[in-house]
Amino acid sequence: MGKHLTFEGRSRIEFMLNKGESFKAIARALGKSHTTISREVRNRAIPSDKSAPLRVANRCIHRNGCEVSSICKSSQNCKHKRCCFCNLCNSVCPQFVEEHCAKLKMPPYVCNGCKDEGKCTLRKRYYIPTKAQEAYKEALVESREGINATEEEVTSLDKYLSPLILKGQSINHIFANNSSDLQVCQKTVYTYINAGLIEARRIDMPRSCRLRPRKKKSQERKVDPKCRVGRTYDDFQLSLEENPDTEVVQMDTLEGTKGGKVILTVHFVSSSFMLAFLRERNTARSVQDVFENLYSLLGKEQFQRLFPVLLGDNGSEFSDPNAIEYAPDSTQRTRVYYCNPAAPYQKGALENNHTLFRRILPKGTSFNHLKQDDVTLVMNHVNSYSREKLANKTPYDALRFLHGQDVMDKLGAKLILPNEVILRPELLKK
Repeated sequence: MGKHLTFEGRSRIEFMLNKGESFKAIARALGKSHTTISREVRNRAIPSDKSAPLRVANRCIHRNGCEVSSICKSSQNCKHKRCCFCNLCNSVCPQFVEEHCAKLKMPPYVCNGCKDEGKCTLRKRYYIPTKAQEAYKEALVESREGINATEEEVTSLDKYLSPLILKGQSINHIFANNSSDLQVCQKTVYTYINAGLIEARRIDMPRSCRLRPRKKKSQERKVDPKCRVGRTYDDFQLSLEENPDTEVVQMDTLEGTKGGKVILTVHFVSSSFMLAFLRERNTARSVQDVFENLYSLLGKEQFQRLFPVLLGDNGSEFSDPNAIEYAPDSTQRTRVYYCNPAAPYQKGALENNHTLFRRILPKGTSFNHLKQDDVTLVMNHVNSYSREKLANKTPYDALRFLHGQDVMDKLGAKLILPNEVILRPELLKK
C-alpha cells in the first residue's frame, strides 16, 4: 500500500466520519496510523457557512435571551420583535460576538456525523474528499517546484552572506562565527549559490571552483505564491478593462547555452519595439538591475509612461516583483503581472518577435562572447524591419512617434536604412 492517501481512501474517511466512526477505526480500515487520519482531517477540512434548515443563521453568543430591537434601517417595516430573530442581526448589531462550537476543538474536528448538525446555527467545518484531494495535489506540485524561499528571505540572506563570501571567507567560517544570525544550514547556502540566487558565485569560493559540481537537475527558486496575489493574468485582464489605453510591455528571457549569459527582452506591444539586455546570470537581481538602470536613465515620468504595466512568465528571474515595481525611494513606478503557467501565448506578441531575433542568433547559440553593444546592434536591425501591422512602418518609427526622439536617444536605439537591414548571423560576423 502506498504511503499517500488516494481519493478512494479520502472518500472512505468521509463515509466513516458521517457514520460517527473514530480515527482509530478509520485508520484500521485504511491500514494507516490514526495520527495520519487526524492530520488529514484537521488540515484538509474546509469551513462552511451552512446553517440549520428553517432556523435563523444567528451565531451570536448573546442570541438566547437577547432583547435588542430596531437596530437596522429597515426597522420600521420589520416584522421581528427582536433582532435576534432576523438574518441581518449578526452583520448590523454592534454587540455581536461570534460563538464557536467547542466540539470542533476535539476529535473528529469536523461536523461530519455530528448529531446536532441539523439544528446548529454556528459556523461549521466539513471534510469533503474532492476538496481534500485538490488540496493534496496542489501541495504535491508545490513541493516539487524547486527551492522553497520567499523573495524577502533570499534578499535578506544575500545582503548578509555575499559581502562575507566576497571577502574570501568560506561558508564554514561564516557559520562558525554567525550561526545565530542565519536561519538556514550550510548545505542550503551552497544550493542557493549554485542556483545563482545570490550575488556570490562559485567562482568566489576558490575550493568550490576546484571541485567539479555533481551532475543533477538545475535548481530553480520556488516562486513565493504570495507575490502572485493581485498579479495573476486574470488581474492583468481586469486592469486592462478598467484602463484600456494602458501601454502593455511584455518581458521574457532568452537563453544561449545552459549556464551561460542570458538576454532579457522587453517588448512594447503597441509599437512592436523590443529592447534586449545582456545579463551574466539568469537571476532576479539581474532583472532588477536592468530596470534600475532604465529608471535612472529615463527619469520617473518617462519611465512610468513607457512601462506602466509589465507582463512576464513564471520564471524565477521575475520572482521579486516588488524590486521591479518600486523605485529606491519607495515610489511605485510600474505594475508587474504574470501569465498563467505553461501559457506562452498570453504574451504572444513577444514570442513572435523572438523569431526575428533568432534569425541572427539561432537557438543553441552561446551568448558568452557577446557584449551589450552587440545585442543593441541586433535590436536596431530588428526594430528597423518594416511590419505589415504597422502599415509597413518600423517599430522604431512607431515608438518614436509615441514617445519622441529624446526617449529613443536615451534607449540607444538607432534607425537602420531599409536596404541595410540584416537579419542573418552574418550581422555579428563583420
